[in-house]
Amino acid sequence: MTETLSLDRLAGRVADGAMLALPPDYSFVPMAAVRALARRGARDLHLLTVPQAGIAADLLIGAGCVATVETAAVSLGELGNAPRFAAAVEGGHVAIQESTCPAIHAALQAAEKGVPFMPLRGLIGSDLLRVRPDWQIIDNPLADGGSDPIVVLPALRPDVALFHAPYADEHGNVWLGARRELVTMAHAASETLVTVEEVRPGDLLADETLAAGTLPALYMTALAEAPRGAWPLGLAGRYEPDREHLAEYARLAKSEEGFEEYCGKNLIANEADVMKGLRAAE
Repeated sequence: MTETLSLDRLAGRVADGAMLALPPDYSFVPMAAVRALARRGARDLHLLTVPQAGIAADLLIGAGCVATVETAAVSLGELGNAPRFAAAVEGGHVAIQESTCPAIHAALQAAEKGVPFMPLRGLIGSDLLRVRPDWQIIDNPLADGGSDPIVVLPALRPDVALFHAPYADEHGNVWLGARRELVTMAHAASETLVTVEEVRPGDLLADETLAAGTLPALYMTALAEAPRGAWPLGLAGRYEPDREHLAEYARLAKSEEGFEEYCGKNLIANEADVMKGLRAAE
C-alpha cells in the first residue's frame, strides 16, 4: 500500500541533488509541495519540466533550490517571462539543458519502456544538436536503402516525479483523468510523490469508468493530502487559478527584493497557515 505522509515529510523525500520532474502549468501542479521544498531549503535540484513550466519552476529557482533546468520553456504565460528563471540564467546561477516538448516526452518514454534511448525526427538542422552533445545522430538501421539519419535521445529517468491530483483511494491508486503526461512521468521515475485534494474510500481500479484515468498504486511511492494543493494555479473541475495572486507574483518577482517580499508572505508560514490566510482572504 502507498505510504501516506505529511506534506513536509513528502517534500523531505526529495533529496538534494535529485532530478525532479514537474508538470506544466496546464496540468496538475503540486504548488503546496513546491512551497514545502522551498521552505525546507532544498538544494542542487536538476529540474526537469514535462515539458515546460511556470510559477512552480520560477519559485524553486528564485529560492535557490535548483542547479540545473532541463526544459522546453519556462514562462508565466500571459503574465510574461518567468522573472527569477530569467535572472538566474542571465546571472549564470543555473545550468540550462535546452530541449523541446517532443524530446522530453520521447526521452521519458524510453525510460518508461526500459530502453536506453528513443529515436526522434525533426531535430536535425537545429542548433539544439550543437548544445546537446548527449543527443546523437545515427543512420536508421531499418532504412530501405540510402542514408536516413535520425536523432537518438538518451532515456530520462527522474529520481522523483512530483505532481498534484484531485483524489486517491485508500489503496493509494490516484485519479489523473486525461493527464497522460503524469502517467509517463510516474512510469519513468524511480519514485513518484503525489499530493491530493482528498483520499476517498473504495478502489478506483474496481470502477470501469474511473480505472482508465487512474494511476495504480504500483507506481506510487508516497502521497500526502493537501487541500487546494495546486493553488494559486487551478485544478480542473475543482477551482480556478487565482489570477490576482499570480499577477502579484509576476509583479513582485521582477526584482530580488520583491521576490523576497513575496516569499516572506507566502513561504515562511507552514502550509496550514498559508491556507488559513487564503480562506480569510476569500
